[in-house]
Amino acid sequence: FRPQMCDRFNRNSCTRDVRVTIEPGYDGVAYASGDAIVISATWLRNNPQDTDVLTHECMHVVQRYPRGDPGWLIEGIADYVRWKYGRNNPAANWWLPDFDRNQHYTNAYRVTARFLAWCENRYPNIIDQLDADLRSNTYSDYSWNQFAGGKSIDQLWNDYSNDPNL
Repeated sequence: FRPQMCDRFNRNSCTRDVRVTIEPGYDGVAYASGDAIVISATWLRNNPQDTDVLTHECMHVVQRYPRGDPGWLIEGIADYVRWKYGRNNPAANWWLPDFDRNQHYTNAYRVTARFLAWCENRYPNIIDQLDADLRSNTYSDYSWNQFAGGKSIDQLWNDYSNDPNL
C-alpha cells in the first residue's frame, strides 16, 4: 500500500526506508515521526486485526508536511487513505461513520475522512490537491474554493449535511 500512497501523493517519500517499532511502553495507539512509526504493543495485542493502523501511519510518513496544521485535515487525509487502501479494516471493525448532524468536518480522523470521500466523489482529485497545498505550505481555507468549483469548506459541509451519501 505504501507504493500506492507514494505514487498518488508524494513520490519523494518512497526513497527512504521506514522504521517500524512495536513499543511495549507506549500507551497510545501509534504515531509517526519522520521516517519512524511507533505502534503500541498493547494495542496490537488487544486488536490483532488492526493492521491498517500501519496504513494510517505510513500516510503520515508520505505526507511530510512542513507544518502540523490543520491537524483535523492531516488526520482526515490519513484516515481517508486507510479507508481507500486499507486491506483489513472490516476484520478490525474499522469503518467510516455514518453522517450525524452533531459532527463537524474539524472532528478529524474518520469523520473528516468520510467528508473527504464525499468531496472526492464530487470533485475528483480534491484530496490530492489539498495534500499538495499542505506539502507546499500554501494551504488555506481558500484552497477549498479553488478545488471545489468556488465553494468554501463551509458550503461543502452544508451540501454534505443535506446529502451525505457517498
